[in-house]
Amino acid sequence: MEMQLQELIEQIKKDGVEAAETQADAIVESAKAEAERIIADAQAKADKLMADAKAENEKTVKSGEDAIRQAGRNLLISFRESVSRELKAIVGEKVNGVYSSDAFAKLVINAVECWAGKPEAEDISVILNNSDLEKLEEALLAELKAKMLKGVTLKANDNFDGGFRIAVNNGAVYYDYSAEAVTDMLSGYLSPRVTALLKEAE
Repeated sequence: MEMQLQELIEQIKKDGVEAAETQADAIVESAKAEAERIIADAQAKADKLMADAKAENEKTVKSGEDAIRQAGRNLLISFRESVSRELKAIVGEKVNGVYSSDAFAKLVINAVECWAGKPEAEDISVILNNSDLEKLEEALLAELKAKMLKGVTLKANDNFDGGFRIAVNNGAVYYDYSAEAVTDMLSGYLSPRVTALLKEAE
């Protein structure tokens, strides 16, 4: 009887130990699985943080490069506009210089001669501002008479500062040789050449 009791105690101990070991193994496995899940989550978060940081860095770099490019374009546009303004000012100064010199009357007569030679040009009018007409009327009329240019009339119009306009066929057609028009024309002609020179210098 005592032997059976001893065996029973031993069996209970054995069963208890095995149960404890099984439970311990289960706890260890669960802890391992939880640890692996935590590590995987942490890795995923770290990977996402790295990817986000990389994307943000690339975005910042691209934004900075775009800003630099735009600033460069703005600077170039501003420089070209400045050169165009300076070119127009220089051309305007030269045109005004010619138009205020003794050569102006000769220039008007040459233009009238060219138009008088065209068969379709009738009733030629030379239009000047009041100030220029007062200064040049006598010389122009004398020159027109000397060159046998008949039917040419001189008219005053203060809608432009300097230069002259030629009207033919009773004013049906106007040709603008005002200081502003000639300056614009010459600046437009020279501007592409200046742009080409600027590109060569880049």
